[in-house]
Amino acid sequence: MLKVPALAKAAAASQSAKPDQNVLTAAKGGGIIFAGSLFQYAVRFVVGIVLARTLGVEQYGLYNLSMTVAAVASGLTLMGFTLTLVRYISLFASQRDTAKLWGTLQLGVGLPTVLSICAGIGLFALANPVAVYLFHEPRLAPLLRLGSLMIPFLALGDLAAAATRGFKTMHYTVIAQYVSRPVVKLILLGVFLITGLTVGKAVSAHVVSVIVASLMLVYFLNKLFSLKRPWKSARRETRRMLKFSLPLYVSYLIQTFRGNLQTVLLGALHTITGVGIFSVATQVNLIGQMFHSSVVTSSMPVISELYGRGKRKQMERMYQTTARWTFALNFPLFLIILMFPGQILSIFGSSFVDGTTALIILAWADLAKTGTGICGAVLDMTGRTRLKLVNAIIMSILMVGLNVLLIPRWGVIGAATATLTAVAADNILRLIEVYILFRLVPYNLSFLKPITAGLVAAGTVLLLGRLLPAEASLVYTAVGVITLLVVYAGVILLLGLSEEDRTVLARLRVRVMALFPRS
Repeated sequence: MLKVPALAKAAAASQSAKPDQNVLTAAKGGGIIFAGSLFQYAVRFVVGIVLARTLGVEQYGLYNLSMTVAAVASGLTLMGFTLTLVRYISLFASQRDTAKLWGTLQLGVGLPTVLSICAGIGLFALANPVAVYLFHEPRLAPLLRLGSLMIPFLALGDLAAAATRGFKTMHYTVIAQYVSRPVVKLILLGVFLITGLTVGKAVSAHVVSVIVASLMLVYFLNKLFSLKRPWKSARRETRRMLKFSLPLYVSYLIQTFRGNLQTVLLGALHTITGVGIFSVATQVNLIGQMFHSSVVTSSMPVISELYGRGKRKQMERMYQTTARWTFALNFPLFLIILMFPGQILSIFGSSFVDGTTALIILAWADLAKTGTGICGAVLDMTGRTRLKLVNAIIMSILMVGLNVLLIPRWGVIGAATATLTAVAADNILRLIEVYILFRLVPYNLSFLKPITAGLVAAGTVLLLGRLLPAEASLVYTAVGVITLLVVYAGVILLLGLSEEDRTVLARLRVRVMALFPRS
């Protein structure tokens, strides 16, 4: 039966909320996911440095290419059911309909998992022709076979994580995928470093970490909703779920795997070395996306509820607040990459500095994405799935077409340019569509505060650069980054915080004080 805590939580979430509570809900959920994402990124950054320096740029490219192929194969089998599970589990849990919940899990988790097993078997069997004829790299074949073992577990883990989020429980995803998975991988890599790290052992460490995280998420899901129940007691809403999921499938696939698709195209149309450089440049830019994706994930149920209740004013306030948050946090990170690209990439090794221009271009792409707010989530949670499908088709044509056109000519820079063009076009299109449908814009005068703060901070760093000696580049980088962040935060505070910002900070202060009670 459905566990009482999960049922009560889902039922409470379905009730109407005050405007401030809507913001707090998004901030709390986004904060949990962001904290986990930040930890995951930190470990991934360390792992990236270790692998890049130990394996070298070519072997690191082989590692990333094999992992990318497995991730793409797994994503192809999901059929858009991750968002479908979030929506319908939340709906049926609020209605206390255990039969439909069980049917949703059977269809939403079972069908993609079966498909992922078939995909894993297929890649294992076809590893050699894929390596030789697609990537022209026979050394890739054994790595693809290793990677194929994790395809079913990748899919199962993503589906189970989505199901737990449907029960309004964000921390299980964080524990399993954002904390345990990178920690297990880091521990195994540490052991392999002592015994002799090879690209095969690096892939094996990744595979084991994925399996561990997947099994943890199945365990957590079972805690929320017991999976030990009669199969025939379920009521499956097959047609309804497929109607919702299939139009989102292409869009979800493109958004989630745009970097992976480019990695495959880089390997096929350029060089393995280019794959390694592009992977590092993409990884550096991930931190700018983390808070945005965290806020999007936590805002989805709130937007859905506000739209269903006709609360357009609250919906607009939510739309503008979250857009300002994602932009304000990403803007200083964008400026750091813009001002210190070579120094950042040199951390991974001198061979990766060739990706400086690509890193800057990708930073602009991330700014275009985070600067347009949660317009994609608004379309999703208001049921505009067909419109989302049209957007996905347009973006896929741009993404694939530009990569095929530009990668043979410009290599890594061509892949980055294709990303910037496709991401900017997609987000501007969604921004326009939200305005036409709902007369909502994510911008107001409060956006001038982070823009002003960023310009002042960047100007201060440039002035500081004239005062420091040229040979002190490493010192200048460290001092410059710290100065930029301090000046940026200081100007934001001087210009004044919004009501929503004060509300969130007040709640955060209460939570922190509760952790450290006075004696």
